[in-house]
Amino acid sequence: MIKELKNQPHFQLITDNESLQIACAQAAQKPVVALDTEFIRIRSFYPKLGLIQLYDGESVSLIDPNEISDFSPFIALLANEKVTKVLHACYEDLEVFFHHFQQFPTPMWDTQVMASFLGFPNSTGLATLIQHYFQLEMDKGTSRTDWLARPLSEKQLRYAAADVWYLLPLYERMAQDLQKTRWQSAVKFDCDLLIEKQNKAPNGDKAYRNIANAWRMEPEELARLQLLARWRYEEAIRRDLALNFVVRAEHLYEVAKNQPKHTSELLSLGLNPNEVRIHGKKMLQLIEQSQRIDPANYPPKIQRLNEDPRYKKTIKALQQKLKEIAPDDLQPEVIASKRGLESLMKWCWLKNKNPQKLPELMRDWRKPFGTALLNMIENQA
Repeated sequence: MIKELKNQPHFQLITDNESLQIACAQAAQKPVVALDTEFIRIRSFYPKLGLIQLYDGESVSLIDPNEISDFSPFIALLANEKVTKVLHACYEDLEVFFHHFQQFPTPMWDTQVMASFLGFPNSTGLATLIQHYFQLEMDKGTSRTDWLARPLSEKQLRYAAADVWYLLPLYERMAQDLQKTRWQSAVKFDCDLLIEKQNKAPNGDKAYRNIANAWRMEPEELARLQLLARWRYEEAIRRDLALNFVVRAEHLYEVAKNQPKHTSELLSLGLNPNEVRIHGKKMLQLIEQSQRIDPANYPPKIQRLNEDPRYKKTIKALQQKLKEIAPDDLQPEVIASKRGLESLMKWCWLKNKNPQKLPELMRDWRKPFGTALLNMIENQA
């Protein structure tokens, strides 16, 4: 019987550099380790790291980032190509690792990605998989913990330890099941894709495109919005504040749309007094600055796919075609979500099939499916 099912998670709390060095040296001897993080992200731009969980098959180390000054052994473990790191639903964990340590866990397998290739619904939770494989109910009672608070209780620490304690045997069982399929390399590609997506440097110049209703604006209004959104983005990073805690997105839109000249006008547009007090002058300066932009440098109007007269008919036809070409051992949504189909349509209709910007459907294991779907788009036109 699997030892983790016979015993409750036992763990050591790592609060000094020497203990971290020892724990990472031991983990570096293993072929596979399980990793997880606990973090808080409410008002901040970046996630605030509260705890790192590491299980090497022998011991669970709960690493307290507040107490440690030298993370180099852990960073070396993340980068160690001989040690596979297993995580579950890891997209935000990847951001945590990269922000705090400038290093992604590599090589990395995500059990949520593995699950989607084993017939589980997309985004299946860890507790569901553990229940399925081990008939074990995970305690989720402390999932709303403030992981930045100290001290953490025994119950909170045990909850954190459980996430990796059961993750390692789960991965081993799922890896056995995956070996019976033809999808191992596809899973690896999709896990690597998570890192690739997280690694794409955000671009302040494009921040305006994320503002709701920006598509309604004319190029001159977009030029103002672009300046304002870039400034808000850089301010959010500088102060480590969530974007909407600098200025709300809908208020930025109103400022760009209405070109106010005085702080009193900002208040009449609906901005709250704090936004006006702290940032009012800056926003008015940016509006003034925008008047000096050469119209040749205005951003083009944002093209919306669903306004194309071909959109409705084509997306329906693509969804139907995807069902037809999906193999029996793979759910269609693993090949492409609705957004994935739209990316293919954009690539075909708006990006002139730019080979430098391939959509996911035209890469690696998805390419044969993507090619069949692309032929259909071209035939619909």
